[in-house]
Amino acid sequence: MTVRRTGVDLKRTLGSILVYVAIALVIIWTLFPIYWAAISSVKSSVDNYGNLWIPWVHFAPTLQPWRDMFALPEIVSATRISTIIALGAATLSLILGTLAAYGIARFRFFRPQNGSLTTWFLSQRIVPPVIFVAPFFLIMRQAGLIDNVWGLVILNATFNMTFPIIILTQMFREVPIELEEAAQVDGASRWEMFFRISLPLVVPGLVVAWMLALAFSWNEFLFAFSTTTQNRPLSVAIVGAEQTRGVDYQFVGTRTLWAMIVPLIAALLAQRYIVRGLSLGAVKG
Repeated sequence: MTVRRTGVDLKRTLGSILVYVAIALVIIWTLFPIYWAAISSVKSSVDNYGNLWIPWVHFAPTLQPWRDMFALPEIVSATRISTIIALGAATLSLILGTLAAYGIARFRFFRPQNGSLTTWFLSQRIVPPVIFVAPFFLIMRQAGLIDNVWGLVILNATFNMTFPIIILTQMFREVPIELEEAAQVDGASRWEMFFRISLPLVVPGLVVAWMLALAFSWNEFLFAFSTTTQNRPLSVAIVGAEQTRGVDYQFVGTRTLWAMIVPLIAALLAQRYIVRGLSLGAVKG
């Protein structure tokens, strides 16, 4: 009996060890690109070539790559353009998506039905975006929006409107309809019921949807690369690190980290709302 119990305990111990080893490998695999970008951003040009991985041990860190990056006018311009695109697209998608989510949650449609509408919006994030490049390019050319920041705002808002619709539809359904009916009895209009009753109760979902749309708009590359030549956002500027003498690893590291800082800070500031909003709406039904 003791031998059998010892064997069972040994199997459990080995299983736990294997699980922790697998988790550690996944974490290393996931974080290694960020670590590589971080050390590349503080290396000199000479130190970028060779097996130099530990700062202050294998090489002396320097902030010169960051100074060189911020001295480039195209980086400052790309950061400004990315900020306009991300804020504009996130806000526009939130406004339109919130109205659509409330309509799907509160009204009954027949052709198409409510479920079909939700599926159609969801398909915008499932279908590969590359199939939309040529049609959207032609549409933007006809509209005079090629190489225009506001054209990218509209494009990103169109695709990222899925997030507020999916998240907020479920959250609006969880708002008791009796609250709106009581307000309607007191003479409130549909807009008053929406703005004064339903909307304040789904604020966490609004923050979550806005943050997701902000992050995806900030990181969008394909449409920005295919429709701009001058007004290029930061995601496209990272690609410009390749020169005639090879890839500038310092610029790749600094630009990659700089592109990650803005959505990371925004997520940390809104962490409380993100956790609450995801737990309320995004994982249900």
